[in-house]
Amino acid sequence: MRIATWNINSVRTREDRVRDFLERSDVDVLCLQETKCTDAQFPDFTDTGYEQAHFGLHSFNGVAILSRVGLKNVTHDFGQPGFDKDLTAPQEVEARAIGAECDGVTVWSLYVPNGREIHDPHYTYKLAWLNKLAEYAKNGPDKLCLVGDFNIAPRDKDVWDRRHFEGKTHVTPRERAALAKLEEAGLTQATELIQDEYTYWDYQALRFQKGEGIRIDLQYSRGLKATEARVDRDERKGKGASDHAPVIVDYAVK
Repeated sequence: MRIATWNINSVRTREDRVRDFLERSDVDVLCLQETKCTDAQFPDFTDTGYEQAHFGLHSFNGVAILSRVGLKNVTHDFGQPGFDKDLTAPQEVEARAIGAECDGVTVWSLYVPNGREIHDPHYTYKLAWLNKLAEYAKNGPDKLCLVGDFNIAPRDKDVWDRRHFEGKTHVTPRERAALAKLEEAGLTQATELIQDEYTYWDYQALRFQKGEGIRIDLQYSRGLKATEARVDRDERKGKGASDHAPVIVDYAVK
């Protein structure tokens, strides 16, 4: 099974790129994040031979799964907390997770909260969200694949300059410890097959052209064996590209 994850950074803006990617990548499942649209606004890709499921509430966040190997038991809930910047208001669940069964494998497309700043309530929310994900993973299906934009660089080598991130999110010990709980729950980070390659380059300061990126788009699996993985850097090139590149992993289902 070939599974790809891609933070598309507005699917309506990049619908043609998604269609081209599906045509040439030969993926069985494509997980999208940051679609930035409601369910009603999400483009119809079913003419490509893929079934689709989308969860979007506003013009931000939003996640989707496109599958040509089946799509059933769609859910948005793994027990994750909600968030509102007004902590006295109801903490509504955001459109950051969608899961479905694809040919016997439970696949989740995940857009982990950014965290914003270390002392921001969003950072605490991020850690709580990841802890609930780890709890779900520990007791979840035997064949499980968690993919998406995790907004954490697992190691110092996954950022172009560790000094640039001093005092910032994405690299803190607490975030990395929360992410590591997925492996403690019995999952394997399939994207470790990719060596010395980033997945995100900020639009500012010509980061992509300078090779100044970070690796935050990841895939974790159980009951699958990753045999090959790559970053499609070509999708970060040219006019109208997302600031993330697709990450593609080939799996042998155990």
